[in-house]
Amino acid sequence: MWFKIVKFVIKYLSIINHRTLITMLLSVLVPYAAYQFEIIYNIDLTLISIAIIFPLVFAIRGAFKRREKALEFLSLHRGALKTINYYFMNSSNLTDDAKNEINQILDDLSNSFINHLSQSSHNTDEIDKKTGLIFEFIKKHDEEISGGVKQKIIRFIKDVHVSQENLMAVHTHRTPISLKAYCLIFIYMFPVIYTPTIINKIGLDNPSSLTYFVIILSEFILISLYNIQDQMEYPFDKDGLDDIKLDYFKYNRSQK
Repeated sequence: MWFKIVKFVIKYLSIINHRTLITMLLSVLVPYAAYQFEIIYNIDLTLISIAIIFPLVFAIRGAFKRREKALEFLSLHRGALKTINYYFMNSSNLTDDAKNEINQILDDLSNSFINHLSQSSHNTDEIDKKTGLIFEFIKKHDEEISGGVKQKIIRFIKDVHVSQENLMAVHTHRTPISLKAYCLIFIYMFPVIYTPTIINKIGLDNPSSLTYFVIILSEFILISLYNIQDQMEYPFDKDGLDDIKLDYFKYNRSQK
């Protein structure tokens, strides 16, 4: 039980990185400078919502939708491969060796594709070649497979291609880089804009520790949300609490 708790804590700490360190340093240095030079003003904090909160929420929602789409197409990919296998296994004219061959082709394609998603490489030549082996198998055993079964198999080969192309799109393309850069810049600027207003509201006569606490907490929340979004938009690398468990979508997951 303790091992699971420690493992969970370690995973949660994955949202803490070098960006967190930078923001925490700014959250200490900026209030210190503001108190030293008595920089105080009062502005409408709606500016913060427009500059940071709205773009950040938009980016998080976009990353979440990408993750949901990835789950949808992973399910379609595995379902199509399993259905193709059922059609081949139900073909009475195919020999056992031929059935074992196509089963191996489908299993190899699934494993290779899942491994491809978990890596940073965008070269899909190997995946395209292994997907093409399904159609080559149909041509090789043209006489043993009836025309009706071929059409049905080709229909599900289309689903394999569609799911793979969509997953590769999620794998390759991220949320707009300019939007993320914009959010990060304003998160770094947040203490500079926010600190004098907080000091004005709290007052110079009250303990400065209150100002430090509010700034540090607010900045930690913002950068943590940014880090969560950054991890969620690439849900295949197993670097985050919300990453997809790819092994569950392998062709022969029950045999693992």
